[in-house]
Order: sequence, then structure tokens, then C-alpha cells
Amino acid sequence: MIIKLELFGATRDFSDKDFLDFDLQDKSSIDDLRNEIIKYIEKNFQGNKSFIKVVKSSAFCSENNQIISDNYKITKDQKIGIIPPIGGG
Repeated sequence: MIIKLELFGATRDFSDKDFLDFDLQDKSSIDDLRNEIIKYIEKNFQGNKSFIKVVKSSAFCSENNQIISDNYKITKDQKIGIIPPIGGG
């Protein structure tokens, strides 16, 4: 499945576009997506600890603009937003 990760706030520094694409296995979870984002940061930003911290503390939202939990199963190609904490919280 192709997941278009929409970047907001501090996560916009992860790309020169406002999104990243990830190819995930069917029925992957948000936790799996979070781990793929961390792998992307390790590869492309030499493991930038600040970026990893942002990913670990971010929330995710569905195409319907609903906050989704780490165990939410992704079953189709879709857009998912990553919502970083504001003000370092």
C-alpha cells in the first residue's frame, strides 16, 4: 500500500515537499508507519535525534481528519497526516 504522509509543523523539515510516500504492507499499523518514518530519518538525516523525538511524540490523523491510535490498521492506499506537538509539548 502507498501511504501519502502529509507533513505539518516541524515535520515539514523532513522533505522539500509537504508530504512523503511510504510503501507499507497490507494491514500495517500506525506504529509500523511511525517506525518507517524513523528509518527514513535515520537514513536521510543521519539519525537526527530532534526529528526522531518529534516523530515519537506526534499524533496521526486519518483522511477524515480524525486522530487515530498507534494500533489503527491501515487497509488501503490513503493519506495520513502527522501532527507534531506544538511548543515542544
